[in-house]
Amino acid sequence: MKLVGIIEFLRRRLKTVIRLAILALVVLDLLDMIPGIVDKGHAHTRVERLPGFWTVFGLVGCVLLILLSKWFGRLGIMRREDYYDE
Repeated sequence: MKLVGIIEFLRRRLKTVIRLAILALVVLDLLDMIPGIVDKGHAHTRVERLPGFWTVFGLVGCVLLILLSKWFGRLGIMRREDYYDE
């Protein structure tokens, strides 16, 4: 019951939750840009040493995943409810 209450509480304050999540992401990205906070000495490629690389990589990956899944769904996974009635 407590979990449902927490979910309803967060749902009523959705804009605040979104703003706090964006703020947390920006703060973490800024911390990544400060030398010495994040150890980049073990990076495998030169691109990984760029500030904010993993943020951009994750964003592009999520957008591509969503777009490809929508495209794949339109290829034939999503059908009308009366598909077999014809």
